Amino acid sequence: MNFECTNHEYYLQFSDKVLALIRRIFHKSPEFRHDSFKHVARFAPFIPFMGGRPDLRKPLKRVITFADHSNSLYFGCPIILAAGANKTALRIKDFANVGFGGITVGTATRHFREGNTHRPRIGFLEDDRAIYNSMGLNNEGVEVIAKRVDEQLVKAHKAGLCVGISVAETPGLTDPEEKIRDIIESFTIAYKAADYIEINVSCPNTGESRVDLDMSFSERIFEEIMKIRNSLGIRKAVYAKLSPDLMERHLISIMDMLVRTGVNGVVVGNTYPTAKISELPVSVTRDDLTPLRADGDCGGLSGRPLYENMVWNVKYIREHYPQMSVIACGGIDHGYKIYDLIKMGVDAVQCYSVVAFRWMAAHAMRVELMDAMLNDGYKSLGEYDDRNPKK
Repeated sequence: MNFECTNHEYYLQFSDKVLALIRRIFHKSPEFRHDSFKHVARFAPFIPFMGGRPDLRKPLKRVITFADHSNSLYFGCPIILAAGANKTALRIKDFANVGFGGITVGTATRHFREGNTHRPRIGFLEDDRAIYNSMGLNNEGVEVIAKRVDEQLVKAHKAGLCVGISVAETPGLTDPEEKIRDIIESFTIAYKAADYIEINVSCPNTGESRVDLDMSFSERIFEEIMKIRNSLGIRKAVYAKLSPDLMERHLISIMDMLVRTGVNGVVVGNTYPTAKISELPVSVTRDDLTPLRADGDCGGLSGRPLYENMVWNVKYIREHYPQMSVIACGGIDHGYKIYDLIKMGVDAVQCYSVVAFRWMAAHAMRVELMDAMLNDGYKSLGEYDDRNPKK
């Protein structure tokens, strides 16, 4: 497969340097720093120099449609805040203030989870503009999260946000039947509330065997999920979140299985497993990531170094499985990257790490995306889609 990839660079503005100073000030409290983004989102409209308000203009609105007539998804722009940023589903509409057009809350498990108990569980690689974490799927449980989403969905839509819920099996379960019941229950509860559901079968942060490494078990899970989905009156889209470290043969097996079971799309991909960090263009070694080594390598890396790997996976999936909706995730920190991915056939992108390194990152990427489209003669994403229908 021919493969070309431009990892577009952005240049540090004064505000980005202020953000770097904040990271240095809180370098001993990285989890607090990471979690503080929700406060930025909440108060952005009230702080003059932040310029944070929902952007409801039409040029960047994105509609995802599905061949099986699942409900279309309406995004204020094709930039989605990835799962992990808002684990609680509190104050969802606030994230429109900082430029996002969609949000995936969670990841949620069937019941409350404290997550991994060691500290720190997160850290920053400044030179690589990357984040490593082993949070361990800490969350309040899918019932709490789904209830909050249901209560806020109308307000989120008015702010231009499409809302998904990410769910995963509860770590620690050993009986296969219990595992299936667990994730089916989580799916069913989340399905009632969200616009779409993301099945996280590739989380490296719990120390448990990843679901996507067991093909027969993965197929059983998705067969049951889609059987339930197809029995319900309202058809909502189901996405599978894949790991970025899959070999080509394994990727083919998973994609074939997802097509067979009728899954609508894939999110490509998740955090990159610590044990394979040498495969990425980073300035550190596996041994340098002390917190992740201490917990038995059950964490992963996200951020700019994942971009080229993600693009390869996206390009492969789009060429061989054009019927699948693709949401790209991994190293997306520039609007020109988003446009490159859209030209490959991607429906939307997810990001999170970039907000730690770029001031008002989603708003900045909106401007860059619009600039890239105008340079090619398009005044809106709608015009682009009309002139470039998917094959």
